[in-house]
Amino acid sequence: MKGHVVIAPDKFRGSLTSPQVAAHVAAGLLLAGRGAVPSVPLPVADGGDGTLDAVVACGFTRVEVEATGPTGEPLLASYAVRDTVAVIELAEASGLRRLPGDPAPLTATSYGTGELVLHAVRHGATRIVLGLGGSACTDGGAGMAQALGARLLDENGDDLPFGGAALRSLHRIDASALAELSGIEFVVASDVDNPLLGPHGAAAVYGPQKGATPGDVAVLEAGLARLAAVAAHTHGLAGAVEHDGTVRSMGVAAHPGAGAAGGVGFAALAFLHAEIRAGIEYLLELVDFDRHVEGAALVITGEGSLDEQSLRGKAPVGVASAAAKHGVPVVAVCGRRTIGDEELRAAGIEAAYALTEIEPDVERCMTEAGPLVERLARTIAETHLQGSPS
Repeated sequence: MKGHVVIAPDKFRGSLTSPQVAAHVAAGLLLAGRGAVPSVPLPVADGGDGTLDAVVACGFTRVEVEATGPTGEPLLASYAVRDTVAVIELAEASGLRRLPGDPAPLTATSYGTGELVLHAVRHGATRIVLGLGGSACTDGGAGMAQALGARLLDENGDDLPFGGAALRSLHRIDASALAELSGIEFVVASDVDNPLLGPHGAAAVYGPQKGATPGDVAVLEAGLARLAAVAAHTHGLAGAVEHDGTVRSMGVAAHPGAGAAGGVGFAALAFLHAEIRAGIEYLLELVDFDRHVEGAALVITGEGSLDEQSLRGKAPVGVASAAAKHGVPVVAVCGRRTIGDEELRAAGIEAAYALTEIEPDVERCMTEAGPLVERLARTIAETHLQGSPS
């Protein structure tokens, strides 16, 4: 078999980053005696956690900045840049993993993400890619907007404190000091299509994952609704406002993806005029997947759990769809899988190899994921690269 192997996995959450998965797959291919078949590690992500690691592994440069954490504490956060394109992963400054202690669903802020955006713009970026996922906040992106210069004011003209709960007191948005962003292209890379409000919105669906009780969810929903209403009324956004301040048509708030990352998708649409793109689709463009897959013999993709969620636009299916355009077969490695062979083939994946198939102890699958991935890669080489020189 002629051609190279493209190794394009997402992370194994809690075990391996996407670059680590790719490295272990490459090592397994070598152990199988397929050293004469060149492999191209091309870690991928869907816009959520791990996006930064993936693009850095593919040639972007990491930039470290002091920023504001989700509960207001200072921290060091990173974004990635290549030429004039900056990739900002919201979880870096505003993620659950950056909480210093317990969750803070009512007060957590996206302010630090806005600081990263501002830093990238001031250092020459003309396209900002926002990877939304893993957020600690449900503030509708209010903190991000504040960091960029917008003032969110109560009826006394005082600035609101951080967090989604405070938005219930929002009276007016003053965007007169908003940073100069003309000429900057903003792209939201996300696999989330939730609207801002309602039973499928940011508070109802994702609030509990951030520690919100049912009572907290109601508070956050009210805050987000107030943000949408005031933004429509004072900031020229689409939405018809009744005399009592309610909104008949939420416009931007109803846009698919507005509920991403606790409503940061809404702020990106409303204040940054961002375009929302399917995360994996856009990330594959950024890492130039089409060029790397041309002439390949095989693509190996994967993620921690290959399940029903994977079929709804997650990384492995996105990789398979992109590879199919070039007629290149795709197989997957994963920690576990709960979907059958027929569903996999319908998604463009010829076969999947799970760690749990060779190690039934789930804890060992987590702690020894690297060596186990190498074992699976050897099996893949023996099964799918039989004609390759060894």
